[in-house]
Amino acid sequence: MDAEQLADAFWGVARLLRGLTKEALAPWALTPSQFRAAGVLARHGSIRLSALAEHLRIAPRSATEVVDDLESRGLAERSPDPGDRRATLVALTEKGRALFHEIRAARHAQSADLFAVLDEQDRADLGRILRRVQEAAGQKAGPE
Repeated sequence: MDAEQLADAFWGVARLLRGLTKEALAPWALTPSQFRAAGVLARHGSIRLSALAEHLRIAPRSATEVVDDLESRGLAERSPDPGDRRATLVALTEKGRALFHEIRAARHAQSADLFAVLDEQDRADLGRILRRVQEAAGQKAGPE
């Protein structure tokens, strides 16, 4: 399989995963961007908006919009940064943490179904190969 065929196969699976993610998020009316932000906040706790933007690799203004949406639904809250009164911290609310874990479980089940066609060794090999390509491209392996 040449590089172009590999890229086509990769993008085919990526499109499939993107569709499954949208499907998994639909019952909660959450966008992939909002879910990714919730994931960063679940892993890192209370962080500055600028740090959230960096983790998501988006512009600070875009991070503000995502947080605005999460906050309007009671899933995230802002607070002043005690170390710098000019900065704002954002964190998930209890409702946001519960929703994140609920959605994560639904996505895990979908992923398990999708990759069930691979045996344990094939899944391990695929993970190793994808991490190697990401690392070679200078990107951190795994979603943030």
